[in-house]
Amino acid sequence: MALDKVVKDILDIARMEADKLSEEAEKEKAAILRAADEEIAKKRKIQGRALEEALRRLTRQEISSAELEAKRMILNARKEILDKILEETLHEIESMPPQEKAKIYCKIYSNAKNLVPRPKVVCPHGESKLLFDCVGPEIVVESDMRPGLILESEDGTIRLDYRFKSILEEVWEKELRDISNMLFG
Repeated sequence: MALDKVVKDILDIARMEADKLSEEAEKEKAAILRAADEEIAKKRKIQGRALEEALRRLTRQEISSAELEAKRMILNARKEILDKILEETLHEIESMPPQEKAKIYCKIYSNAKNLVPRPKVVCPHGESKLLFDCVGPEIVVESDMRPGLILESEDGTIRLDYRFKSILEEVWEKELRDISNMLFG
């Protein structure tokens, strides 16, 4: 019996040691789980902040992109309007009555004679009769071109382009900012 008591005491001590080890293991397990939960919470918080920042950045980028697209659309619409106005103005000028066109042609010719003596005059088909009163003996050549005149020196070294489209486009380019401000400013 004494052996049974020794065995029982050893088993009791072993059980107590095992319980103590299990208890320590449980405490260690709980501490590890708490540390892991804290680490997970920290990482979630960091990732949450990073995600929020990424969302703010994406939102800012999307807003900037949308604003740029809106500005581009507005500029394109303005350009279309300005192009249409230019074309309508050009059409109006080109389709003026022959008497008015003849007066303008004579003024162009008179002013150009100061730059190019005895110029060859190039005009659109069917419009040489509009120059009859002001050109005199100089050469008038009809060409397939838009309304206006082109004047060339006898040797061909000087060429003045007074077609209505060329003049209007030159003025248009110089005054585009002011025109745009008047229309859209």
